[in-house]
Amino acid sequence: MQPKRIYVAGHTGLVGSALINVLKERAQSDLVIRTHAELDLRDAAAVESFFSTERPDCVILAAARVGGIMANSRYPVEFLLDNLAIATNVIAACHRHDVERLIVFGSNCAYPRETSQPIRETALLTGPFEPTNAAFATAKIAAIELCRGYNQQFGRRYLVAMPTGLYGPGDNYDPQNSHVAAAMIRRFHEAKAAQLPRVEIWGSGRPLRELLYNEDCARAGTYLAYLPVEKLDALLREGFYPLLNIGGGEEVSILELAKRIAAVVGYTGEIATDPAKPDGMPRKLLDGGRLAALGWHPQVPLDEGLKRAYADFLARHCHG
Repeated sequence: MQPKRIYVAGHTGLVGSALINVLKERAQSDLVIRTHAELDLRDAAAVESFFSTERPDCVILAAARVGGIMANSRYPVEFLLDNLAIATNVIAACHRHDVERLIVFGSNCAYPRETSQPIRETALLTGPFEPTNAAFATAKIAAIELCRGYNQQFGRRYLVAMPTGLYGPGDNYDPQNSHVAAAMIRRFHEAKAAQLPRVEIWGSGRPLRELLYNEDCARAGTYLAYLPVEKLDALLREGFYPLLNIGGGEEVSILELAKRIAAVVGYTGEIATDPAKPDGMPRKLLDGGRLAALGWHPQVPLDEGLKRAYADFLARHCHG
């Protein structure tokens, strides 16, 4: 299948904005986008009206309510309800309107807190979630099960792409709701500007994180959107759940990540840990072997990606 009319849901977000750039590089001119103000994906009637009018043949669902440990811990109801509504409304509309190709972006937090590493797709639902993001993970599991159900019951070819931790240009740097790399970029930048002698990071600093540059993630999603039908069918026959990991291939501890970001920013003060704060999952390394076997590999090393991310932060938040 060669998609003709692609709807990118969540095009202003970290993954969605990169998807637009990658699709334009591929000369994909017939792109459909809506801002949250123009289309609230939590509103089933609005979603139905949109699909009836726009008739996309491919949908890439990158829209979600997202955040780090702090936001997930403080707002579990919103994280569960909003993400459930987005997933169910969009996936169901894709079926009703005969969308041929659907790529849903999941999250590595949907995997069990304690499982063998690197995490294979078969680890899904083999153990309990990490408590600090259980609500978000529950919504992602529902999206996966819904895709599996439509594939089984109606012969759809819906696929969930499970990326590892993301960062890069277009990230959210809000101190209450940002992911780990973005939160550190802002914190170390502000500490440098204020000439603070010490920066404290949450937790012990020991948990390991695998990071993926958002443009690499977008290239993987686009690769899957254009994947020939016979390859997609073979992929879906391999497992019970329609999952495919997108790994970054580079794993660092939280403390090591803090040191690398401090170096990129130019902060030279002390970096301290706060073991009283939650660590989150001890390790989240994905096994990206199935996607690698299809011929896709990440291109942007972590240090280079962090430099680009900081340049983006400076351009968007420090232009004055």
